[in-house]
Amino acid sequence: MTITQLQYVLAVAENKNFTQAAEKCFVTQPTLSMQIQKIEAELGVQIFDRSKKPIQLTEIGIKIVNQAKNIVNEAGRIRDIVDQQKGFIGGEFRLGIIPTIMPTLLPMFLSSFIKKYPKVKLIIEELNTEDIITKLNNGHLDAAIAATPLEEEKIKEVVLYYEPFVAYIPDNYKAVEKEEIVIDDLEIDDILLLQDGHCFRDGILNLCKNANKTKTGNSFQLESGSFETLIKLADEGLGTTLLPYLHTLDIKSLDKNKLRHFKDPKPAREVSLIYPKNELKIQIIDALRNVISGVIRGAIAYQDFKIISPKLKK
Repeated sequence: MTITQLQYVLAVAENKNFTQAAEKCFVTQPTLSMQIQKIEAELGVQIFDRSKKPIQLTEIGIKIVNQAKNIVNEAGRIRDIVDQQKGFIGGEFRLGIIPTIMPTLLPMFLSSFIKKYPKVKLIIEELNTEDIITKLNNGHLDAAIAATPLEEEKIKEVVLYYEPFVAYIPDNYKAVEKEEIVIDDLEIDDILLLQDGHCFRDGILNLCKNANKTKTGNSFQLESGSFETLIKLADEGLGTTLLPYLHTLDIKSLDKNKLRHFKDPKPAREVSLIYPKNELKIQIIDALRNVISGVIRGAIAYQDFKIISPKLKK
């Protein structure tokens, strides 16, 4: 039994298809099938029920796959131990970032990071929180940047910063007359939301619930996948919206007078670096955290926050 054979088993278990698993492992399908047959013969059991479509794990196969994940992860730690001993920070590192953080945070730290750690090959994916959790648990991401707390059993969270919510209010709304606002100053039905699947949307809905106000419906409903679209819709008189603080830094000067900050404690989201608790590649994770903390320190000076959950409350 080899680590490579176990990796093949994990690939088939995830893809439920031998051909797709072979493509992911960069080997031919006959090669992958033969290696899995060898490990099944060695163990004297069938790991996969090939009679079902898609392929399913057998009862003993489920237990073998769970143990195989542990073995493959622990084998990876050997290289980590050697790298840490040598003080080496390099190699491939797969990072996921949620869409509402990627456009603002990535340009702030990426250049500094690759200059400081040129031997690290960052592979960055924009993913929603649900996909990030799945990929972290399956070993397809080394770390991610997401809104927390998520309270996932196998995932560790290290807070990077707290980012306030900021209201974008066109001139035709009464709340724009105030220098600082509370959520009750806004008409909840007028708030334009990101489309379903964005945790920032869920945070806004939770904020509205905290204020004992809920969206009751209107003559129209507008949801978008980008803050830029929400801002343009607001400018057309179709509502107001809420933005993460860092996104407001790029708003053109003429529109900054439409921004209104909340009174203390300001509603905010907690943004964290998250990664599996086995802490593989921890030296790169620590390097990433230090670089991001360094660049963000001067950008967000607020201190009095009320953290709004990124998980939609039922």
